[in-house]
Amino acid sequence: MVTLTQLEYIVAVNKYRHYGKAAEHCFITQPTLSMQIKKLEEDLGVTIFDRNRQPLVPTKLGEEIIEQARKTLREADKINHVIDDHRKFVGGTIRIGIIPTLAPYLLPIFIGKFKRDYPKVNIKVEELFTDRIVDALHRDLIDIGILVTPLNEDKILERPIFYEEMKVYSHYEHPLNKHSQVRVQDINLPDIWLLSDGHCFRNQVINLCQMKNNPQTRLPFEFEAGSLETLVKIIDNEGGLTLLPELAVDDMDERRQGRVKSFMMPVPLREVSIVYSEYFSRDKIIDLLEKEISSCIPKHLLNQKRGMIVEWK
Repeated sequence: MVTLTQLEYIVAVNKYRHYGKAAEHCFITQPTLSMQIKKLEEDLGVTIFDRNRQPLVPTKLGEEIIEQARKTLREADKINHVIDDHRKFVGGTIRIGIIPTLAPYLLPIFIGKFKRDYPKVNIKVEELFTDRIVDALHRDLIDIGILVTPLNEDKILERPIFYEEMKVYSHYEHPLNKHSQVRVQDINLPDIWLLSDGHCFRNQVINLCQMKNNPQTRLPFEFEAGSLETLVKIIDNEGGLTLLPELAVDDMDERRQGRVKSFMMPVPLREVSIVYSEYFSRDKIIDLLEKEISSCIPKHLLNQKRGMIVEWK
């Protein structure tokens, strides 16, 4: 007879792809975990994990069994959440992944208040690129992602929260500073600086400007930055321009904000969402997190109709 404990074990092994780490996560010895999984396989008459491959991976049938196991565990876990809701208790550990172009500007304005409002919630936050957040959600390494959507990722649910403008920042002597507003075609220039590969905001800039083949021949040196702040400082000293999301602009001093230009209509926007696996069962936490973020950001960011969403995929 299949037990919930056995299902927890196979989900843990799939998550860590390693018997020892899975056993540590489940607070049991590795021999006990291995024995229980072997017994499950014998009872079902199937092989769930391919033990000849490293790292450990599930068989094709094993993937289907693990997916069903996650659904079963989620439904079972809802019993605890029903009780918590009845008692008005909000607690437990929440693991959040957030992209680097949001973390410095969004986290400081909401995460501390969220913790103070719900002190029994143990919050763990990690700064990750989008592709790593998606992988971590699929493998249950994190619970929630805060990133730019749409993702259109199988088994990942998206809950849009706000929409920030993409704006132009340039050197004080750059010709764009003569304009009160700019057009998209105005910034498809060979002196535009970009973030490094892996940043979804880089892809948004490329998609917006349709500049996939732009040789960038007027930059003083080749450089793909890991942070928006680095790009801003490079531009201050070496010239050129870049694009910045609205929250990053709001974080600037007045001198730099004077060199920020908005686009003419339709204004390009990036959609920021909370994303989570369809197996995540703590809907109340998602609701509370959305409410906290929405209450801490400028209210006009909640309005999707003020511009056009730029996709990054």
